[in-house]
Amino acid sequence: MSRSLKKGPYINERLIKKVQALRPGDRTVIRTWDRAAVISPEMVGFRFGIHDGRKHVEVLAIEDMVGHKLGEFAPTRKFIKHGGRMMREEGRAALTKEAKSTQEVTATEKTEKTEKKEGQ
Repeated sequence: MSRSLKKGPYINERLIKKVQALRPGDRTVIRTWDRAAVISPEMVGFRFGIHDGRKHVEVLAIEDMVGHKLGEFAPTRKFIKHGGRMMREEGRAALTKEAKSTQEVTATEKTEKTEKKEGQ
């Protein structure tokens, strides 16, 4: 749920002070742990290091991000892939297909080399 209109968006005052201390286009990264802070128009053009629980993810604030929270742009979980028997079988099939294609390529290269030798 968003905050009430009476209260307005949550913007960290210390974060705004850090932004105002820098000039636009400055490549300095503003490190923050405040993932709940809303991106305001004053923050556009600055780089933020948003903490994801392990490290700071560098994010450049652009106009389309205004109104969104900082944490939306620094995912906390890394998706690898879904597992299971079906995925393993598909992976093996892809590997065997790749191996066959490399064998075919090497076989054609060998025949081309032998043809060149015979032609000389």
